[in-house]
Amino acid sequence: MGPVVSAEFRHDFDKLRRLPPYVLAEVTQLRHAARAAGEDIIDLGMGNPDLPTPPHVVEKIAESATHARNHRYSASRGVPNLRAAASEWYQRNHGVELDPDGEVIAVIGAKEGLSHFVLVTIGPGDVVLAPDPAYPIHQYSVIFSGGDLRHVPLNAESDFLENLQLAVQRTWPKPKLLILSFPHNPTTQIVDIGFFEQIVAFAKEHHLMVIHDFAYAEICFEGYKPPSILEVPGARDVAIEFLSLSKSHSMAGWRVGFAAGNREMIHALTRIKSYLDYGIPTPIQVGAIVALRGPQDCVKQNCDEYQARRDALIEGLGQVGPGQWKIEKPLATMFVWAPIPEPFRSLGSLEFSKKLLREAQVAVAPGIGFGEGGEGYVRFALVENTHRIRQAVRGIRRFLKTATL
Repeated sequence: MGPVVSAEFRHDFDKLRRLPPYVLAEVTQLRHAARAAGEDIIDLGMGNPDLPTPPHVVEKIAESATHARNHRYSASRGVPNLRAAASEWYQRNHGVELDPDGEVIAVIGAKEGLSHFVLVTIGPGDVVLAPDPAYPIHQYSVIFSGGDLRHVPLNAESDFLENLQLAVQRTWPKPKLLILSFPHNPTTQIVDIGFFEQIVAFAKEHHLMVIHDFAYAEICFEGYKPPSILEVPGARDVAIEFLSLSKSHSMAGWRVGFAAGNREMIHALTRIKSYLDYGIPTPIQVGAIVALRGPQDCVKQNCDEYQARRDALIEGLGQVGPGQWKIEKPLATMFVWAPIPEPFRSLGSLEFSKKLLREAQVAVAPGIGFGEGGEGYVRFALVENTHRIRQAVRGIRRFLKTATL
């Protein structure tokens, strides 16, 4: 029997109490239990890329790891060549010239960089605007920092920019920060450069900082190319943008990305990181340099693979007949955002996701896990090969045809 903890000595973790329940964990636990029981679960829930890191990048990381000089603490802000390579990426892909010494910093994945930036710039009483639904860290980072989070609806039924104007008019004190991410996870919504022009003007009018999480900068299809907010003249007066090599170069497990933009904002992130971490391990930074400066065929191959998976899922589910589920094809990201079929909508996204797992052996992410605005949807992550996705389609169609509420 373990030690008895007196109630008077129990700790009160205020920030943890402010966090909402992590709904996505419920489906994860059910998936683990089903697999432990021997069921073949096709996991399209977590956006964990299954495509391998390009061999030339892995080889460079392995070779670099053999050098003793790379076994020491690294530079928290990133080695100079990585910051230079990131600047070159911006010039090559978006025509943006950056100073690698003052306008770029390496981060341990965009999630780490974004959350640390919010932590150092937002405190109790500071208001932050973020879309709803949203990738969870966009909302939770504000709670961790003690800020006041205000949700701005992001959906197909309303204009996000109008919703943003309404949010500012109804908010006091005035917001300090706006968090965005396009192409968007989970909804897969995309924007054009005109959208960011309006965002920059809006931010200047209301004295707002802007974070743009650009995680899906290169995962796009059918001729669509996502714009960077930094392409807009004057964007660097108000904005910082986070990028990751997790999806474009399949380096999710290596944890490497970078932030670029406003010098003061980059400086703030540099300061907090200098206290909290010793940077990305040097061999991984060397691999990231090779990824950014080397052949980019791997990025195109990844996009082609995700598009094939997207088509296998959506076209398979959309086939006419019992079990049909019509879903719009996204032009970017590695996700599919699907409205729950009408006969099952009353269940809500969490219960519907549980039924899909139990009866179709397919795990998806319930939309409510991304905020109240995600209710009525589920998110498919395209992280299984096309053969497995076709298998998932068969299971889902069979479930939709025969399931009872």
